[in-house]
Amino acid sequence: MTGFEQLAKQTALYPQEAPAAVKKHKGSLMIGMPKEVSLQENRIALTPEAVTILVRHGHDVLIEKGAGAGAKFSDNDYSEAGAQIMPSAKEVYDANLILKVEPLVEQEFDYIKTGSTLISAVNLPNHEKKYFERLNSKKITALGYEYIEDKVGGMPIIRAMSEIAGSTVMLIAGEYLSSANNGRGVILGGITGVPPTKVVILGAGTVAEYAARTALGLGAEIKIFDKHIYKLQRLKYAIGQHIYTSIIETDTLSEAIQRADVVIGAMRAEDGLSPIVVTQEMVSRMKLDAVIIDVSIDQGGNFETSKMTTHKEPTYKYQNVIHYCVPNIASRVAHTASLALSNIFLPFLLKTGTIGGIEEMMFANRWFMKGVYSHNGLLTNAYIAKKFNMRYKDLSLLLAARI
Repeated sequence: MTGFEQLAKQTALYPQEAPAAVKKHKGSLMIGMPKEVSLQENRIALTPEAVTILVRHGHDVLIEKGAGAGAKFSDNDYSEAGAQIMPSAKEVYDANLILKVEPLVEQEFDYIKTGSTLISAVNLPNHEKKYFERLNSKKITALGYEYIEDKVGGMPIIRAMSEIAGSTVMLIAGEYLSSANNGRGVILGGITGVPPTKVVILGAGTVAEYAARTALGLGAEIKIFDKHIYKLQRLKYAIGQHIYTSIIETDTLSEAIQRADVVIGAMRAEDGLSPIVVTQEMVSRMKLDAVIIDVSIDQGGNFETSKMTTHKEPTYKYQNVIHYCVPNIASRVAHTASLALSNIFLPFLLKTGTIGGIEEMMFANRWFMKGVYSHNGLLTNAYIAKKFNMRYKDLSLLLAARI
């Protein structure tokens, strides 16, 4: 050992790796991602790879210790990507842009700073007037990601989560039809000499499309109902084969549900709450231990007998029918769902930084504004304002004034 090496060892002068210098600019964001604490949520909005790109573009990312564990991303993965790992949620909420999956819960309101920006789900049916009053009192600019639209009027996050939910619901149905879960003891699909399982799908959107593909692949007999003929035509074209479709009409739907082994509720709200199309009486006539999966429960549900459940206790029985009403179905496959969320949020955050911040992003992109439901303490969603009799300030008026 040379004299210098010995001196370095004794005085801790070994050279350390230095982080690469990253140029900051006016639009640099400080993004905070706390660990989810509600509904056994396992997803996270950004992957380590996305964090790497954001840091390279001059943004700071604060992540609570263990926030990615449910999606199988370790703290080390995020640390290596350039994120700062925080010991608790309180430090994460020092960021001016909070990015999370589920809405704020009671304890998180104490952490979030006045004037911050929040991007999360809204899950409107779960909240009362005081929730939005608290957001407004802290002058939070809040974006509900299930309402964010793209330039062509699509809802990219709803689309991605619906693809996952549609592919997953038939696997869930298979679980609860099995004898192992005290179900009907039938296979989801069909085999030679045995009639196929009967599946009814309410709605003809993305969830229905992917649920139908999975059910057909398993050999099930499916019937799809919707209020709009053009949606049924579009779905039939997308699947590429002949399937039973029908406009919702009480007698036809009631008969199909009575014969069904599985009923999937996938009709989302056009404005406000999702429509209830299956009554308590219709449920009472279903087969013993048939399975209902209400994918639209986060917007109120499609069944009169639905009530929200969790991953810990996902089902209950009503009239001897198994009900599965978990709002965050995509969390069952948290790694895949987190990749999908990250693919959507990363370009949005990069563009936000380039434009100069969230407010500039809102004013520069009219198509984006449907996701904004609170802006600096002013409620901007007409439906929420009407439901709770609150003060409503249309953000488009502010936009017009700026232009």
